[in-house]
Amino acid sequence: MRKSVDFSIQLPRGWSRFDIDEGRDILLAGMKKRFMEGHRPDLFADAKVTFDKAFEGMRANGVFAFFAPAVDDPGATIIPASINASIRTGAPAQPLDKLVHDAIKRFGAKPLFGDPRTIRFERERVVDLGGESVVNHSLVYLTPIPGTRRREALQLVAGFARTLDIEADSPPIVATRALLDSCVATLSWPRSTV
Repeated sequence: MRKSVDFSIQLPRGWSRFDIDEGRDILLAGMKKRFMEGHRPDLFADAKVTFDKAFEGMRANGVFAFFAPAVDDPGATIIPASINASIRTGAPAQPLDKLVHDAIKRFGAKPLFGDPRTIRFERERVVDLGGESVVNHSLVYLTPIPGTRRREALQLVAGFARTLDIEADSPPIVATRALLDSCVATLSWPRSTV
């Protein structure tokens, strides 16, 4: 089973693609710098624990790359969101049709902007972040990797959160979904893949 695949998507201004290991180090250094400039090494220590858990979870789920605002770009489109990339594989010698049918049945998956090459569904769950409950949103996108006869799919998971007092259909949340959907809709493969 392959561990990564080459693809591109158009990103918001100031966002970049990061390899899981290199990106972790870059983001951690940027986070540390901001906390130290604010004379809050105590908060950095707490934030690093959460940061490390997040990256452990990403690795455990096969994430090979992620997209997020660049660390030191003052012009970056800053929204508390990111997009993770991993590969989903069907049962041996089986296409991913069952996975897609399950996503349709269980989560109401639909083609992204009507394009059947990419299905999209959303999941929500309430999580505790340092004593405050927030709703964690995951927008999940699946598209078959060219040349795999639908046995492997690129899975992009866009994640963002909202506090409980913000409605799921409030204008900022609707705009965040639309931005992330628009990025994924630009997915393209290099000529060598197609």
